[in-house]
Amino acid sequence: MSIFSFVKEAGEKLIDLLTPGNANASEQLKEHVSKVGLGNPNVQTTVDGDKVTVTGEVATQEEKEKILLALGNIAGVASVDDQITVSGPVVVASRFVVVKSGDTLSAISKTVYGDANKYNKIFEANKPLLSHPDKIYPGQTLRIPE
Repeated sequence: MSIFSFVKEAGEKLIDLLTPGNANASEQLKEHVSKVGLGNPNVQTTVDGDKVTVTGEVATQEEKEKILLALGNIAGVASVDDQITVSGPVVVASRFVVVKSGDTLSAISKTVYGDANKYNKIFEANKPLLSHPDKIYPGQTLRIPE
């Protein structure tokens, strides 16, 4: 599959997640995925330093991408090794964009689609990871659907 890079210093802080020897790291990651609104997917995770490896099977490419983002947008995670398989139809994978200081969804939409008014497409593609279009932060990685 592939390895996705993330901004290690950005993201939600989960206390002790990446502490060496944390026997509960895998369970904490599953709880985090569930807490952000992605349910309880059939995935397993392991932590090795600042890298998270995720395995398992999900129904759609969208679900897979959202799980990767939920795991990667955690402070201290530098990369996510994607070993997830998709059981449903294969579709074109989304692009990923890292939010820069001063970015808004409208500005990102203008850059990627040529139309600032398509910001809602990006917002919807990142739900439930985003709760509001104005609540993005530098270093966060977002899905950009075709």
